[in-house]
Amino acid sequence: MSDIFEDQRPPKVRNRRVHMANERTFLAWIRTSIGIMAFGFVVERFAIFLKQVSFLIGKEGLVEGRIPVASQGYSAVLGIFLVALGALMGLLAFVRYKKVEKQIDEDTYSPSLLLDILLTISILAVGLFLVIFLLHRI
Repeated sequence: MSDIFEDQRPPKVRNRRVHMANERTFLAWIRTSIGIMAFGFVVERFAIFLKQVSFLIGKEGLVEGRIPVASQGYSAVLGIFLVALGALMGLLAFVRYKKVEKQIDEDTYSPSLLLDILLTISILAVGLFLVIFLLHRI
């Protein structure tokens, strides 16, 4: 008699907990990307609000009854960049999820740092941009 017992269940059933952990990780990345996109939207819209308020306070935008139009500034560019970054992170999260799912089934999992590095570099870049922007305002 052989002491070795081979599991005959399909890989997805056999590795159910690992697959669920992979799915939780994917959903965490999706929440992060949605949060970054929402923050970018708020930054972009808040820039328009501040520009309109500055026109109203300075009475510059009330010539001939026109509504002031916000100019594109650093905040608008940063907001659009954050929305695009969040969308890209969502796409990369899905690619990573499917890649890890396949590796789990084949029992060849090896960690990948692409999404982690992208997030770290982007957060660093946004942080540096905000520091420079705030120092410029002083």
